Amino acid sequence: MTEETENSGGESTLTVLLAGGVNLAIAVMKLIAGIITGSGAMLSEAAHSVADTFTEVLLLTALKRSDRPADRVHPFGYGKERYFWSLLAAVSIFASGSMFALYEGVSTLLGHGEAQSTSILSYIVLAVAFLLEGTSWVQAVRQTVRESKAESRSFWTYLRLIDDPTPKTVLFEDSAALIGLLVAFAGIGLHQLTGSEVWDGVASIVIGVLLAFVAYLLGRTNRGLLIGRQASPEIVRGVRDHLSAAPEIEAVVDLQTMLMGTDQVLVCTRVDFDDALGAGDVERACVRLAGELTESFNDVTEVFIEPVPRTDPDLRATVLARYGDIAERWNTP
Repeated sequence: MTEETENSGGESTLTVLLAGGVNLAIAVMKLIAGIITGSGAMLSEAAHSVADTFTEVLLLTALKRSDRPADRVHPFGYGKERYFWSLLAAVSIFASGSMFALYEGVSTLLGHGEAQSTSILSYIVLAVAFLLEGTSWVQAVRQTVRESKAESRSFWTYLRLIDDPTPKTVLFEDSAALIGLLVAFAGIGLHQLTGSEVWDGVASIVIGVLLAFVAYLLGRTNRGLLIGRQASPEIVRGVRDHLSAAPEIEAVVDLQTMLMGTDQVLVCTRVDFDDALGAGDVERACVRLAGELTESFNDVTEVFIEPVPRTDPDLRATVLARYGDIAERWNTP
């Protein structure tokens, strides 16, 4: 594991621990205020913070279990465990946060909610929660900005291509928490101004929809990583160009990459070697090229090179079906 990976993992742990501590404290404050005032919006926010706290526990589990070394049962390591536990975190946000908020909002609108009262306590709790959530959100933003600059990508491009769902999960849930607090504040304020509990119920429903949307975004990200997403375009192009430049290789016939975990990329390639090379020459070239790729690209951890003829019709059809016309241009000067 590289020093950059270790630093990233340590910062991810800090981000998750900070978010977890903040969410636990906020959940207790919101729950007390919600019970005292009977506010549906405040109780929805309490459920939101409880869901976020449970999410941090799942993310810490992801960080710890995904760092285990490879063994006989899992020869490629446990990197994808981070994606599995992060997916459960997204499910947690939806199941325990969004569903409760929607239920509380609908119950309030239908007049089945608890009797409500307006209290300065609600505003104090929301203000303190906003400050605490803001602290956690700033840490998540700092980590994301720092890592995006290290990879020379824009903030949004980095989020789209990120292979570590931990900071993205914290960033999204903290952003949703800040927006949810503003919605709850508006709902309670409008309830106080108009005397109608409708606003409190509407605020709860908005919070529920917001959490469902965040859960969907995070679930989609982790689904793609679990299925087996291709490495970043920079790595794919770099590996292809490196292989194409090798004197022993006449053509890169096929190139497949897959994220095996955070900063762990599997490279499988089929290449057409110079026919004048002997078996020993091809073997030595494969070993040398694999070493060069892992040394040149820190994220590349496993390399498999298979010698094939570029003229094989079945292989050519398979590659064209997967990549389309771009495969034709791989070896075009």
